This record gives sequence, C-alpha cells and structure tokens, in this order.
Amino acid sequence: MTPHGKSDLRKSVWQLVNSIVPFILLWVLAYASMTVSIWIALALVIPAAGFLVRIFIIFHDCCHQSFFSGKKTNAIIGTITGILTFFPFDQWKNEHSIHHATSGNLTRRGTGDIWTLTTKEYAALSPWRCLGYRLYRNPFVMFGLGPIFLFMIEYRMNRKGAKRKERMNTYFTNATLAGLMGLLCWTLGWKEVLLIQGLILYLSGVAGKWLFYVQHQFEGAYYEHADEWDYVSARYTSVPIISCREFCNG
Repeated sequence: MTPHGKSDLRKSVWQLVNSIVPFILLWVLAYASMTVSIWIALALVIPAAGFLVRIFIIFHDCCHQSFFSGKKTNAIIGTITGILTFFPFDQWKNEHSIHHATSGNLTRRGTGDIWTLTTKEYAALSPWRCLGYRLYRNPFVMFGLGPIFLFMIEYRMNRKGAKRKERMNTYFTNATLAGLMGLLCWTLGWKEVLLIQGLILYLSGVAGKWLFYVQHQFEGAYYEHADEWDYVSARYTSVPIISCREFCNG
C-alpha cells in the first residue's frame, strides 16, 4: 500500500482535468440542447451529475489533505471544487474530520453522520420524536428533500462554534455562488439555469447522500459506546464486529 500512501501530482492534475472539463462541457451541451429537445437536455444532465459527484470526491480528498502534497494547494483546489459542488471547504473539512474521529461512537453521534438510534433509544422516544425519526429516515425525505436542505440551508450557514477562518470561507463560498448563479441567470435565463444546474445538483446530491448512508447502514457496521469504542476498529466499518442484532438490543 506504500505507493498509494502519497499523492501523485501528475495524476491529481489529470483527474482535475478529466472531471471538471467534461462536467462543464456537459453543462453547456445540456443548456444548448434545450432549444432542440428538453429530453436531450435531461439526458445530458444525468452524466453531468455523475461528473459532479466525481468533483466532490476530489473535494473530499482535498479536505483530507491527500489530493496534493501541499496543504495550501489542497485548500485552494478544495475551495474551488467546493464552490462547484456547493460545499464550503473549511466547514466541511472540519465537520468531516470530527466524523472520522467519532465514526461508530454511539456516545459522540451527531456530526457529519446519519441520525441512527439503537432499538432501546428508539423505544424511549416520545411519539412526536419517533415520528420525526421515521420521517428523517424515510427514503422520500432523506433522498427527496435531504439534498435540497443540504445545499440550500445546512451548508449556507456556519456551524455553531465555528472559528473565524471557517466562517469567512463559508461567506466567501456563498458570495461566490451568489455571484456565479446570478451571472448565469442574467445571461442564460433563470428558468434554464434552475432546470439544468438545479437538476444536476439535485441528482448529485441524491447520489452523494446515498453513498454516505450505505457506508454505515448495513450488517456488520461498527457501533459501540465510548467506553468500548476503538478507533482502529471503527476505521474498518465493513468488519462484522457488532451485528445488527446486537445493535438492535441497544
């Protein structure tokens, strides 16, 4: 695994090119094809959303400081890819770091993860909280409304306790997005931009939400309370250390 433990500048640059360039081309073709057929435009939106997920993966690796060898380069490219994917770099990086540091820890849930309760915790909920939990995990809510909430509300605001650098990065991302979307709406038309950009963003959000969901929601996923939680074991979530039956028993 040693050769894969460090970044390769040539491969990193090439992956940037073969991800961002096709995305932009598909975006432009989808917009241009609207004058010919709306169905052609919608067909082009699907692969464009796939390339946006690919750009998000680059953004994710920049947040881990692994896409490039330099911290500053990762921050710059991470901020740019974050704008393309509608995520503020510093906020997501800090939140995701907490997620990795607490993954599978039942005592420290709530940051960068999917709301997951044990059977005992679920049974102790009030009727309204129980309904809220079931609605939250309903596919039509999680994958239907979830991406909209993620892009339009959650990551447009700073998290509680965010430091100045993180807050400023969120403001910068929001201002850049507002200017970019405003320019596109002014030059191309707001309905066209809403259909193309909105649908690409939504489909990529559904795919991304699903990827994060299945990562920790399957037989053998690791969950333990803090006194028994182990960081090394939590890294390998596919190892059947705790079964769903054990998890359901609380």
